[in-house]
Amino acid sequence: MASHAVRGKAVFPRGVRYRLANRSFQGGEAEDQALFSLSFAAVFLYDLIQMAQVHLPTSAGVAIEGTGGQSRFALTSELFIIPLEQARFLVYAPLQSSAFIGNAAVVRFLQALQSTGGDLDCVPPQSENLVQLLISLQILNSGTENLPLRICDGEPQPVGVTLFLTTTCNLRCRYCYAASGDSPAKFMSLETAKKGIDFVFQNAVALKAGSVHVGYHGGGEPALNWAVLSASVAYARERASKEGIKLETSLATNAVLSDERIDWLVQNMTGASVSFDGLPALHDLNRLTVSGEGTSARVMHTMGRFDAAGFGYGVRATILADQIERLPESVEFICANFQPKVVQVEPVYLLGRGSGAVSAETQPFVEFFRLARAVAKRRGRDLLFSGVKVASLSNHFCAATTDGFCLTPDGNVTSCFEAFSEETPLASRFFYGRPGAEPGRFEFDPAVLSDLRSRGVENRAFCGECFARWTCAGDCLYKVLSANGGGDLAGSGRCHVIRELTRDLILEKVAESGGLVWAGRQGGGSSCWQAQSVPEQSVAVTPG
Repeated sequence: MASHAVRGKAVFPRGVRYRLANRSFQGGEAEDQALFSLSFAAVFLYDLIQMAQVHLPTSAGVAIEGTGGQSRFALTSELFIIPLEQARFLVYAPLQSSAFIGNAAVVRFLQALQSTGGDLDCVPPQSENLVQLLISLQILNSGTENLPLRICDGEPQPVGVTLFLTTTCNLRCRYCYAASGDSPAKFMSLETAKKGIDFVFQNAVALKAGSVHVGYHGGGEPALNWAVLSASVAYARERASKEGIKLETSLATNAVLSDERIDWLVQNMTGASVSFDGLPALHDLNRLTVSGEGTSARVMHTMGRFDAAGFGYGVRATILADQIERLPESVEFICANFQPKVVQVEPVYLLGRGSGAVSAETQPFVEFFRLARAVAKRRGRDLLFSGVKVASLSNHFCAATTDGFCLTPDGNVTSCFEAFSEETPLASRFFYGRPGAEPGRFEFDPAVLSDLRSRGVENRAFCGECFARWTCAGDCLYKVLSANGGGDLAGSGRCHVIRELTRDLILEKVAESGGLVWAGRQGGGSSCWQAQSVPEQSVAVTPG
């Protein structure tokens, strides 16, 4: 979906390559006289405001005096016009998390406002109501606009660690991004795990952080290094008690576990991400044991025990191109039979054993995701896709570019779950540290670290004109580099999926706000340690 950007240079984002000033909108004289005729939205909003005697600021009250005594308004630095059906447009201001629906006349008004530098003496008097709406949404006169930047500098001070306990696995999933089991197995020692845990607790004390997160992930199944998993959790709990700091623990698992281990997880983990592809028949085509047997029954057994214990977990499903049409059925099956906090679905990653798969980052994925999301909502659940969110803004997609601290079995430091091994193709771009000579210390590579930190979306030229850039935040860096031969992003199927589904979420926010306008508010950025210390928005946000 193309969008028109009304901002400093009044350019169009990706997909439409000409300026707003050259755009000809179709509309007759009647429409031009109805500048405030905003579909089902703003005209009713203004009437309601008048009836309720709630007074928005008037243009005279907030005018900025410019040269020659003219009244001027400051337009937000980022404003996007996204075409909808029936000659209507979604007007979206990401830095304000504000949006409403307007017609072509509204777009022409915004064009005139932008082209005159905010000179309201040059626009028709019937625009006053629209001006008041724009002020209320902080699209006009928003004051100082703080970009949602996470800034990292100096020595890394993470207060969360993810331990990649092993590269071995008891499954041979057909699309495994890590191709787990295809190379010699590695196992982390308890000494290495303790070193990482000590480091983040030292940082938490120094930073006066309230909590530490210890996660378990990697290129294999963490539960297959059970002795280190259980002992390291016990050690982290001891450190948390000693320092008076809250401990959060989580793991990603294929959930093919014994009852004894399931019960231990319930007692000792804050949450878990379970890989489950929905319909048992599909799951058993994709996620097989080493001997080629399906695993859906074992996974469903684990989720049943989690539900019975009231344990918080999420489901993460991988969608292959030839299984897209079954997505609504899969989501219905999950929601009808289990109680995960969230369900996340991802098109198959074209990595590892999935590198030869047909891409599922397509328009059919968008269409069936929409149907599946409606199914989830009827069941009172959220259906997530990692590149799409509008509740928060950021310049970094994940901790991979904000000092994410993950330890491999050998004790080396990578920032990314997908760069799980020193042998992965892009390892040199993500591995930035190694164990130091002193206890509880690590040595960091300043060149790699600086490059990672610079990969915020504000520095990506391709993303500069996209309305979803602060919500997508540039998408997964590993996938971006993989899709573009190690170079900067030049577009991908995921970009289309993200834009379409982000537009859906913005429209949903408008609808949830009464079908009139969405007036969310966002703050500025956050410090690096705050950004990377918080686990992902759900326990289901993990690679497949």
